[in-house]
Amino acid sequence: MRFHIGALLIGSLLAVATPAAAADPAPAKGGTLKFSVEAEPPNFDCHGAISFAVIHPVAPHYSTLLKFDTAQYPAVTGDLADSWTVSADKRVYTFKLRPNVLFHDGTPLTSADVKFTYDRIRNPPAGVISARQVDYASIESIETPDPLTIVFKLQYGDPAMQANFASPWNCVYSAAKVSADQQYPKTHVMGTGPFVFGAYEKGKSWTGKRFDKYFRAGHPYLDGFEAHFITGKGVVAAMKEGKIDAMFRSFTPAERDELESALGDKVVTYESPLLNNILLTFNVKKPPFDDARVRRALSLAIDRWGMVDQLSNTTFMKFVGGIMRPGFVMATPESALTALPGFSRDIAASREEARKLLAAAGQSNLNVPLMNRDIAVPYSNTSEALIEAWRSIGVTVTEKKNNTKDWQVALNTGDFSVGLDTGGDYFDDPMLQMAKFVSRDMSAQSYSNENDRILDALFIGQGISNSPRERLAIVRDFEKRALTEAYNVPILWWNRIVVTSSRLKGWNMSPSQYIGQDLGDVWLSR
Repeated sequence: MRFHIGALLIGSLLAVATPAAAADPAPAKGGTLKFSVEAEPPNFDCHGAISFAVIHPVAPHYSTLLKFDTAQYPAVTGDLADSWTVSADKRVYTFKLRPNVLFHDGTPLTSADVKFTYDRIRNPPAGVISARQVDYASIESIETPDPLTIVFKLQYGDPAMQANFASPWNCVYSAAKVSADQQYPKTHVMGTGPFVFGAYEKGKSWTGKRFDKYFRAGHPYLDGFEAHFITGKGVVAAMKEGKIDAMFRSFTPAERDELESALGDKVVTYESPLLNNILLTFNVKKPPFDDARVRRALSLAIDRWGMVDQLSNTTFMKFVGGIMRPGFVMATPESALTALPGFSRDIAASREEARKLLAAAGQSNLNVPLMNRDIAVPYSNTSEALIEAWRSIGVTVTEKKNNTKDWQVALNTGDFSVGLDTGGDYFDDPMLQMAKFVSRDMSAQSYSNENDRILDALFIGQGISNSPRERLAIVRDFEKRALTEAYNVPILWWNRIVVTSSRLKGWNMSPSQYIGQDLGDVWLSR
């Protein structure tokens, strides 16, 4: 059973460039897939995670209720769900689960485990972070009439709900294991996915091996996988030396060219606009960033259009856009975007306005403590461009680079004043992309800690609207206020370039670096 998600989305996706090739032969069994991950997971809990550093090594161990069919993106298909129905008013989703699903410890999965998982996501207990809690606010109740049936009843027809049931972050946990210790998923990996957890050696690798009792007969094809924690130029070197078969996040154009030149037909290249961006986030609890004039001034000083020319070859940052991904039907067109603060092509006028705002706020000699991530591309490139831009309006910067774990902790706890974050996710929809911009008590991903009830009301309004035209108008109003108040501001959107060994089969390119990573259909040709 497959459902396509929304006419608005279907016509809006930019083409995914995939190599022309003859039909692949039948999948071969055996072999170990080796790929690189440029950062290590801060912990293993999917529900609180926002980084590829978690999903790439962890996803192969878990199943979700639905999942995206990357060969036909944005279609979704069943994972744990064998079939499902949706009521005419889109307020009742009834799922029939597969009858033969086992956790890796041999215990059977039932509807109680799925209910427990979604209750943890939508109403996390004390001490548990649910990064996407706001995405499930429309769920009124969850019922389990029998061990293989689960019914979600919604307060209103949420337009993004079916996609949210396919979220790669909604790893289904064992109710028995996690109810005994809600922190269990942070340090343990035990799901129903195609691969059983093998080992995690910090600074080196993460391994998984085939789960022989996986519910999809004949899958997975691989004997196992190895995720190697390699960064920077080491990733290209490892590909050239045949030590890894892929890196699923993105190479830069220069790195792509180097690999194609060195390896020729031994590699295959895929390219697509990526549903991710770099966000500048201001903690409004830390003066002077509680002053909208200061925040707006720092956004105005950024030459986003110039950054594209400067960075599009050496990084994968390529597109100027607002809250929604450029190219998506609900994205603000350039003619309207350039009228918003920080997005004008007249950078001289923008910077003059920025100086006046800082002077009015008494911050002409401002020093910005910038919290960054210790990943070179695109975080270091971005901070270098910001430092140069802010210097032009008399602002200095003190930069601190954190590893992924400390970066995530700082964002969650508010232990920063100004920070770089990443926006976007697994699906184009305002319910997902706007979650970074609402109040913190609505969304754990709103790291700026603002309390803007106007944005909250607009967010709810577009979520319950049944009219695409009305919903689009509300999104425009939301974006205008969000970028003017500048609690969080997009800097640049990304382009995804994946280079894999030509031996790697069964993996499909998509506009998201988070989906299609369970590796259940992947195989290696001889």
